[in-house]
Amino acid sequence: MRSTILRLCVLFLTVLLPAAGQKKRVAVLDFDYATVRSSVSQIFGKDQDIGKGITDMLVDRLVNDGTYSVIERKQIDKIIAEQNFSNSNRADSASAAKLARVLGVDAMIIGSITQFGNDNSSTKASSGALSSVTGRFGLGGAQRSKSTAVVQITARVIDTSTAEVLASCQGKGEASRTGVGLLGSGGSVYGPAAGASIDMRSSGFQNTILGEATNKAVTIVASELEAKAGNLPTTVMAIEGMVADASDLNGIVINVGSKKGVKVGMVLNVKRVGREIRDPDTDKVIRRVESAIGTLTITDVDQSSAVGRFTGAGKPQIKDVVTNQ
Repeated sequence: MRSTILRLCVLFLTVLLPAAGQKKRVAVLDFDYATVRSSVSQIFGKDQDIGKGITDMLVDRLVNDGTYSVIERKQIDKIIAEQNFSNSNRADSASAAKLARVLGVDAMIIGSITQFGNDNSSTKASSGALSSVTGRFGLGGAQRSKSTAVVQITARVIDTSTAEVLASCQGKGEASRTGVGLLGSGGSVYGPAAGASIDMRSSGFQNTILGEATNKAVTIVASELEAKAGNLPTTVMAIEGMVADASDLNGIVINVGSKKGVKVGMVLNVKRVGREIRDPDTDKVIRRVESAIGTLTITDVDQSSAVGRFTGAGKPQIKDVVTNQ
């Protein structure tokens, strides 16, 4: 009986633990802030890309939580430049899905900022003892200024194949203080230096009421995205490379690595290309006749290459194809 229970436990762990450890790979595009651009210019004295700032805050939370594997900004920026992607495409689902396919992620997160500013009000104390004192000296009511910052953002998770919205999350943050403005804190005023861009992750901004409201909104959206991670589809990234060194069967080197989705433990097929069949009209290759050589179990990976242990009846050669197909 005990042995049966032990086998069931081992089976349970074998099946479930790998699945639990598989993080969904996502990329986050800079949020669109066209709706609030005029407010941003008024607050900071000039246009500031708060969409980029809020995206950086969101990425930090997603990375620290560990639910998702998030593509780094440099890699996204490179693809965006290659695809001639403009700021006006930030909230476009079709463009986001196209970028996602190039990046090989499971989903793309895009978003927009729908509210970013203040809700100022003032209260006037004019009753009771204070009223009698002020009235006696002809001072009128005592006025007290209160500033309320309001930030609202919406994030959408986009399917890489269909551009369908898989999930939508909204976060709204508010913060209020008396006697300070949106960027005032403890008698000081936060703002970017002349010609500088605002760092929304800095303590200077975070300590303002606008920073506090932004932080609340981003935290809500991050929590909702983390809760919905299990509902996202997993994209199988197509991997195709070539053997770069075949001198050691226990250390075959290939020319693709983690940037193309190769991971330790992955098993790739090794094939040799034989005849190429060409279209008689265009002379383009329409089919390649390949023969299976064996498999390669990956043991070590860096960004642009990987090493694996070969298994099979044949012997790999340089330029043999390696693929997960």
